[in-house]
Amino acid sequence: MSPAARAQWQIHFCVLLWGFTAILGKAISLGAMSLVVWRMLLVAAALLLMPRVWRGLRALPGRQLAIYVGIGVLVALHWLTFYGAIKLANASVAVTCIAVATVFVPVIEPWITGRPFSARELLIGVAVVPGVALVVGGVPLDMRTGIVVGCLSAVLVAVFGALNKRHVERGDALTVTFVELGAGGLALVLLAPLVPWFGPVFEMPGLRDASLLLVLSLACTLLPFALSLVALRQISAFSAQLAVNLEPIYAIILAILLLGEQRELGWMFYLGVAVILGGVFAHPLLSRQPPHKPEPATLGTAEAKGLD
Repeated sequence: MSPAARAQWQIHFCVLLWGFTAILGKAISLGAMSLVVWRMLLVAAALLLMPRVWRGLRALPGRQLAIYVGIGVLVALHWLTFYGAIKLANASVAVTCIAVATVFVPVIEPWITGRPFSARELLIGVAVVPGVALVVGGVPLDMRTGIVVGCLSAVLVAVFGALNKRHVERGDALTVTFVELGAGGLALVLLAPLVPWFGPVFEMPGLRDASLLLVLSLACTLLPFALSLVALRQISAFSAQLAVNLEPIYAIILAILLLGEQRELGWMFYLGVAVILGGVFAHPLLSRQPPHKPEPATLGTAEAKGLD
């Protein structure tokens, strides 16, 4: 097998593992706050065992460290709202809401990164809005709060994704991920009293939840992150973007097979998903600029990796 073909298999395996994050979020009985704090701190602790991270920390200027800490707080809020949406609705709804980041990226990214504004990208984003309306109409009333929280998560992923794009080249990818996740986890511990509706900050997991948390942190976060760093060196930007854009599809299929979520959702929901994903896949095809490979730091910290 050629290196490029092996890289294609690796990146799709990574995307499949990322698709499991939403399923595990639904399966773990902890509240969203405790789940996210445990996940972030477990991943950060594992990264801290790597000598490369320590070397990267020593080489990181203080100002850049502070920037990554700030981005980490946004990452934490993104994960908190993402898992909050899962708890308030279900996994399918949460990953669909994250795909709505396509609406926000054309406005937020030029403002943060300084790249030219693209009216074409904005039109692609606006074309997704009818899909959002169909999704809302296809879920039970008691899940609609989850849609609002999930869309807030999509805004946050657009913001921190753009910030990572602007700053990620200034530090080692593993070190950046450690700083962002470690700082984000600690920030949630401090912020927890202000957002009590996401649950207590430290619930002690039982054996089942502890096992699932380890799978979520190591097998579905660190492992695909490491594999993706290798794979992205061998494949084109377009191939990488196409692969990571499949994550919502993988997650929804897994939710149907493992959680039976199709029984909770109507046909309008799945039609809306098709419209939203159409916009997601159209973006790299119709954008004036060629698609960029996903940034390593974004791969390590986001649930929605398909952001140009």
